[in-house]
Amino acid sequence: MPTFPLASRQRALAVLVLLLGMLLPTAQAWGSVQAMEPAQQQPNIEDPGTRFFGALLDWDKDSAADYAQRLGAPAALYGQNVSMPVDDGGREYLQGYFSQIADQGSHALLTVRPGIDLKDINDDVASSFARQITTAAAGFRGKVFIRFAPEMNAPWVSWGQEPEAYRAAFDKVAAALRAALPDPVMVWSPTAEKDYPFQVATSTPPKDVPLASVDTSGNGMWDQDDSAFEPYYPGDDVVDWVGLSVYHDTTGAGAASNTLPAAGEFNDALHASTGGTSSGGAGTDNFYSTYVQARSKPLMVETGAFFSAGTGGATELDVKQTWWHQVFASVAEPGNGAVRAVVWNETTDVRDPGRVSIDWRTTADPSLADPFRTSLDTSGFAIGPVTEKGLEDVPGVEAPQPKTGTVIQGWAAWASAVSVLIAVAALWLLSSRAFASKWAYTGTGKRDARIDMLRGLAIVFVVVNHVGINSVFQLLSQETIGVVSGAELFVMLSGVVLGMVYGPRIATELGDVVDGTTKRAWKLYFTALAVVLIVYGLSLLPFINAAAVTTFTDQGTGGAGRAAAGTTYDLYAGMEGLLQFPVPQGLIPALLLLQVGPWQFNIMGLYVVLLLISPLILVALSRGFTWLVLTLSVGLYIAGSVFRFRLLPSQFEDSFPLLVWQLLFVAGMTAGFYRRQIIEWFAHPRRRLLLGVCIFLAAACAVFSWSGPYLTNQLDVRLALIPEATFRFVYDTFFSRTYLGPGRVLNVFLITIALYALLSAFWQPLSRAVGWFFIPLGQATLYVFIMHVFFIVAIANIPALRDGNLWLNTAVYIALLATLWVMVKTKFLFRLVPR
Repeated sequence: MPTFPLASRQRALAVLVLLLGMLLPTAQAWGSVQAMEPAQQQPNIEDPGTRFFGALLDWDKDSAADYAQRLGAPAALYGQNVSMPVDDGGREYLQGYFSQIADQGSHALLTVRPGIDLKDINDDVASSFARQITTAAAGFRGKVFIRFAPEMNAPWVSWGQEPEAYRAAFDKVAAALRAALPDPVMVWSPTAEKDYPFQVATSTPPKDVPLASVDTSGNGMWDQDDSAFEPYYPGDDVVDWVGLSVYHDTTGAGAASNTLPAAGEFNDALHASTGGTSSGGAGTDNFYSTYVQARSKPLMVETGAFFSAGTGGATELDVKQTWWHQVFASVAEPGNGAVRAVVWNETTDVRDPGRVSIDWRTTADPSLADPFRTSLDTSGFAIGPVTEKGLEDVPGVEAPQPKTGTVIQGWAAWASAVSVLIAVAALWLLSSRAFASKWAYTGTGKRDARIDMLRGLAIVFVVVNHVGINSVFQLLSQETIGVVSGAELFVMLSGVVLGMVYGPRIATELGDVVDGTTKRAWKLYFTALAVVLIVYGLSLLPFINAAAVTTFTDQGTGGAGRAAAGTTYDLYAGMEGLLQFPVPQGLIPALLLLQVGPWQFNIMGLYVVLLLISPLILVALSRGFTWLVLTLSVGLYIAGSVFRFRLLPSQFEDSFPLLVWQLLFVAGMTAGFYRRQIIEWFAHPRRRLLLGVCIFLAAACAVFSWSGPYLTNQLDVRLALIPEATFRFVYDTFFSRTYLGPGRVLNVFLITIALYALLSAFWQPLSRAVGWFFIPLGQATLYVFIMHVFFIVAIANIPALRDGNLWLNTAVYIALLATLWVMVKTKFLFRLVPR
């Protein structure tokens, strides 16, 4: 990249001070807060004549307060997924959830998604879970509904179709929660989808389930003659409410389709029957009459209407309005008087295959929210507040700090965005005033300190995001410089370094290059195995809680989509077999293939594979087949993004699909191989404008990222530049993280060019200011990456850090990063730990 010299330091500083002054208006002038006052009586949950309206939110991107603002009132209850067992991250989510809905005066609906086998839920596990829920709900005034392992009669959930284990687990969880919480409401909620058991008839059910436990017809087969509900019902003594999911979604396994609901569709689903349907009969086990009316159980219905923008068909308003009219009208009928709650899905999702973006919401846009609220007001449903607002004071319990921030709206948001872009343009113009400057980068050695500094920045982002406690550092590390994370920068810069180091040698020292990359790959592989085993050993120690690295709580950003948010996965499932003799078949291969291990470390498997194939890429580059290398890389990226198949069973394929993420590494290798030519190309006077365009577009991507609805903490600032629904659609379509949407890939390239150019032009002041810190870390990224896993375990075992104190957590981050820097500078354990 060119050096961008400055002609006048004084002029640059004066302009920057002026521009920064434009960016710092007072929050009082640009922020706005709307107070919500209660407008309804507070209905009693025990009143059989009261129906409650609830909402399921995407809590990573939405909040109870924002929903109340869109609807014009709070929901009477809000739903949240919770894993069992609850890890540290899950506890923080739960505390924030209870705090949010308490402020709205609403009830809580917890959907419990077991992260362990149902048979492993014993009294101790259930009691521990109940204590965790009780702690998170300390001071909560509303009712707590517990929907344990819903859709347990379906095969698409990990706990599905194990009736005996499910009933036993439900009993234990209900007993533990009733002993710990004041009068919780246990909800049994199967699926009413047609075609149970969702597979061909068989006499040998999966999961070693006894045939007698599911063969309710007694015909010796598990088929459509069997009841979808009876085997899974835990009993009247432990079930307080029953639940049912009834959605308008006619897509099935076919293409996305926006269709109008059929007349009576909701009511028909509400009264659907199963059993005795193999010969086309109407069914013998009617859900509503058997499990609601006959048992005098209140019914909670989860619902929503499918709509996907851009797929044609009926309009969003027509689809959703027809559905909510059906729902409200059906519930009002005398024959459906047991329906006591309707919970609306107020989230978005992305469905595979085809990456179909689905919007279930009714309040994202006023054109929907206004008529929906009008219908809701005449439906007889109770909305919030339904209980006294706020948490009660509980001695010894600190209320969680809400993740609120400042949202700049209207002209102020656009003024901020334009000011940023003007500032970036000014920096580029000022850097072009002369051809030499004492501020510019002048290094001529084989090692490029600018790359080291960028790698140092990337590894700091990775460490901050992996430790995961809320702090000031998240304001910089979570997609602030653009719609990119430290992982993307880390992968691409690793490719750049490999291209720089081995590129000049590949033509004459092919054998040495192959030896070097192969040895490096094996070193990374054995290091990964060692870390996996050491972490497992730590997890066996009774005084260490290693759940932060042995489990993973889905935040809805992975390949499973937002619907999986809150689900916890056991990353060391089956590893206890290592302590058995003989070791269970398949465990050693799973270990060797890196199918287990800390999620914070699983990218190491990706590097191993990429290093092994790197000599082939370098040979092709050295022989002038650059076009072929890039074409094949892009082709594999497209294939991986569209078809989403995995080449290896390794864990890294879940988060860093090989066919997709290789693009960043290959592009980085190519850039490193041709680094000097690229710098000279951009330095040509006729191409400086193109460089300026790249820098300007990188800044535009950052501004787009700032317009997202997610607020990291109370210090975060967001710009309301575009409607939330539009942002989500663009983000999900073009900037997805796991499968690297094309917009995200472009953003990685642009931000790399922009940061490299910035360092080239202003190297001297920047290196003096932060180079002393970032460069050493960038030169020992593997060492830092390995050591940070163990610091994560240590920090997760400090109880004081679980309260979410922003400033305490920030101090911990400062201490952590300082410790890693000192360890690098003193070469602590360098002989033992690869770097």
